[in-house]
Amino acid sequence: MWPPIEAIYRWIERAAALLRNEHELGASQLRRKYAGLLGALARLRRRLGRLGPAADHFLKITRSYWPNLFCCYEIAGLPPTNNGLEQAFGSFRLAQRRATGRKSASRSEVVSGPAKIAACLYTRLSPVTAQELSRVDVAQWKALRSRLGERRKQRAAGRRFRKDPKAYLDNLAERTLKSVLLA
Repeated sequence: MWPPIEAIYRWIERAAALLRNEHELGASQLRRKYAGLLGALARLRRRLGRLGPAADHFLKITRSYWPNLFCCYEIAGLPPTNNGLEQAFGSFRLAQRRATGRKSASRSEVVSGPAKIAACLYTRLSPVTAQELSRVDVAQWKALRSRLGERRKQRAAGRRFRKDPKAYLDNLAERTLKSVLLA
């Protein structure tokens, strides 16, 4: 019988080798083999002693991710991790921190974040030329501005509510009553 730590180490090596998919197995085949490996860990769990709860935790987390765990093997070109995406968002946060001096997101980032992040990621791919800017669909731009304006209004309403809930609700009731009476 292996000592528990060595058994876990060997099991982790086998799991990592399977997920590297060096034999280029199909997603269903890989899913089956990995399920067998998880079954082996569940059986090994009884002999792990104090490391048993770690195996239980791993099995629980793997079960929660199971439905989407093998998507990267089903869809060509989908990376197995989101490290590239995390780096992109990290570089955006760093640029904003350098520009504003703030550690946390500013109100404008929260409201117009989707547009800012998309612009940041797009301009990282290649510089934007004046010709590209002149081809922007004005209707789309206005629609985006409108959506961002709605988000600003929602945040302002939330701020007003948090500041003085009674006055906010009284004002809302008064406006609703007026709109009902005028209709």
